[in-house]
Amino acid sequence: MKLSIRFFDDREVRATWDEGHVKWRFSVVDVVGILNDEPDYTKAGNYWRWLKRKLLKADVQFVSGTHRLKLTAADGKKYLTDTLDSHGISELAKHFPNNRASKFLDWFLYSDSSLDGQSKKKAYTLFEGNLINEFEVGTTRGLQKIYAYLFGGLYEFAGQIREKSISKGGYRFAYAQHLKSTLQQIDAMPQTTLEEIISKYTEMNKAHPFMEGNGRSTRIWLDLLLKKQLKKCVDWSKIKKENYMNAMIISTVDSSVLMHQIEAALTAKINDREMFMKGIDYPYYYEE
Repeated sequence: MKLSIRFFDDREVRATWDEGHVKWRFSVVDVVGILNDEPDYTKAGNYWRWLKRKLLKADVQFVSGTHRLKLTAADGKKYLTDTLDSHGISELAKHFPNNRASKFLDWFLYSDSSLDGQSKKKAYTLFEGNLINEFEVGTTRGLQKIYAYLFGGLYEFAGQIREKSISKGGYRFAYAQHLKSTLQQIDAMPQTTLEEIISKYTEMNKAHPFMEGNGRSTRIWLDLLLKKQLKKCVDWSKIKKENYMNAMIISTVDSSVLMHQIEAALTAKINDREMFMKGIDYPYYYEE
């Protein structure tokens, strides 16, 4: 079963692929919780059951398109959950006449034909085609191949080490004239323990070897390192965007905060498809 998780203001919207109807279906309760700004899943579910009865009585057509499919909950178990296709979710949002519904629709109708949307599709196929296991682990060369795969045909410089100096938010990454030697030093860094791996990861972030798309490619690179060396990967759903971004800023001088976040989110589910998909969905969400 194909699964996807999308994010709106740090809130999950779970989705599953309906093979019979050839379309994605989304968790209604997740959307209702967002539109009502209700973090309690049970309360959001109760509200949806009330709203569903009300809409059915009013003969609102989209409700008849609701299907119950199994989705993984926060406790790791799968439960039958009301789902709607993208048209149904759009119609549901329109029955919430508030500013949050408008903002949600702007996000939900985001086009997969965008550069990030196309790149994300490529990232999914890394797992589908088992290509993820063909890359070198912990090397610049391996990172280049990941990057080239994600952004090939989207950036003319895909896979190429940058030749210009760049900065972001006032922080200047490794100077272009020193980048080659910096990357050689990173390649030579040890990668046996979690502390060594996180140190290597943060140094690669400070190097920022590409003009664009560094974060999305290096987080996949990190998961490959953890998988090979520690037989673990990161459950990115356990790390909030704001916390991660702050930890990355601090990591330019101290990587311990980031290491503790990663350590608390490690899982042994290294061959779990859904976990891999989270490893794509969350990093792309971090970059929005």
